[in-house]
This record gives sequence, C-alpha cells and structure tokens, in this order.
Amino acid sequence: MLHEPAAKQEKDSASDWKSKLGIKLFWLYCVIYMGFVGIAVFATELMKKPVLAGANLAITYGIALIVFAIILGLIYNHACTKKENEMNSEKEGA
Repeated sequence: MLHEPAAKQEKDSASDWKSKLGIKLFWLYCVIYMGFVGIAVFATELMKKPVLAGANLAITYGIALIVFAIILGLIYNHACTKKENEMNSEKEGA
C-alpha cells in the first residue's frame, strides 16, 4: 500500500526562495520576542506599567506579538504566492 499524495504535485521551483524568506521572518520574530523576554527578565517593574487603555506593557506587548505573527504570516503568504506566480509564468514563457 503506497502512501503518497492523492494529487500529482510538480516540483516547487520557489522552494529554496520560500525557505530563505521563512527563516528571515522567523529570526525577525525571534528578535522582537527576545525584547519581550529581556524586559520580563531584566526590567520586571516596567512590565507592570500601564501603557495602552489601562493595559500594562506585558499585555500590550503580548498582544502585539500575536498580531505581529499574523502580519508576518500574511506577508509570507503574499510574497510566496507572488514568487510562485512569477516563476510559473517564466516556465510557461520558456
């Protein structure tokens, strides 16, 4: 019994490009997240201060991290779709 995809898939020409972009966006998120962890570890009192509509920095920064992750996902999806379309049109034109 074979375990393979039901639909035939072609080679993804943009795979390397998408991997590199994904890694770059991952490290960008890591840097922003390290800021959150750094403040939590080294400036605990700062996390308690209200900054936005009565919510403290910890809540505000945490929600911002979630929103930022969603935005990065949308950027990744848009950029990858655009690159795949470019590469597919180059293939068809060749």
